[in-house]
Amino acid sequence: MASATIKLFLVHGEAKRLRTAELSNWTGKAVAGPRSELDSVLGRDEATKSGVYLLSGTDSASGKPAVYVGEAESIRDRLRGHLDKDWWNHIVFFVSKDENLTKAHIRYLEGRLIEQARSAGRAVVMNGQASGAKLPESDREDMEIFLERVHQLMPVLGADALVPIGSMPAGSAQEQILICEIKGLKATGHPIPTGFVVLKGSQAVLKERTSAHQYPYTLVARKKLIEDGTLVKHGEHFVFTRDAELISPSAAATVVHGGSANGLLAWKTRSGKTLKELEAVQQRKD
Repeated sequence: MASATIKLFLVHGEAKRLRTAELSNWTGKAVAGPRSELDSVLGRDEATKSGVYLLSGTDSASGKPAVYVGEAESIRDRLRGHLDKDWWNHIVFFVSKDENLTKAHIRYLEGRLIEQARSAGRAVVMNGQASGAKLPESDREDMEIFLERVHQLMPVLGADALVPIGSMPAGSAQEQILICEIKGLKATGHPIPTGFVVLKGSQAVLKERTSAHQYPYTLVARKKLIEDGTLVKHGEHFVFTRDAELISPSAAATVVHGGSANGLLAWKTRSGKTLKELEAVQQRKD
């Protein structure tokens, strides 16, 4: 994804309240805010335009993050129809400053965003069937560029439903993949901006060690991963059925070890360098 300059405006001077975002050399614009300030969000001139929007919150049935993707020729009019749904607490919507988004464009964007949110697997997608629309080739390319900008701005605005779990950071894959071994079991993973990812197919010990009870996070994290089907028993150990994000290298290592572990030392490259050594090298380069 290309580098970009973001112009972020905090309407009330606070990062969690109403805010707008624009990118250099892009005709689109984003508006975001909490549900508690919906009147202010809908009072913006941008809300009268056509565009796409994402509502985010928590699915009351599963307790998991949830997202709803929609499109409208008037964002303001359409959003008032979502007030009877109490699961969402944040909104972000995208419009075009040159008012060049047609009904077909926004239906295409909606369909692609639903598809991408489901593929990312980070949140329960509350939509039923995806919509979408067919566009001429040139229009499709324009909308795909628009989507790239949406992806750039979403995390900045506090919405990460489109970010794939475990997405590999920039750099050589072989240099980034790390290994954590214990009792003949092996897990693989890599650092991400928000913590650490243990990759699908990794193994973890079956029984927690005594030290696990001194650190509640280990037990809570393992229980959650077991309950959502990420950690599945396979003979005398667990196997990760999908990529799993943890808050730090140590958190990831404790889940694999079933007890206390220093992630900076437990995760190593194939050549044996620890994560601590890799970070030290990186600091010297910087």
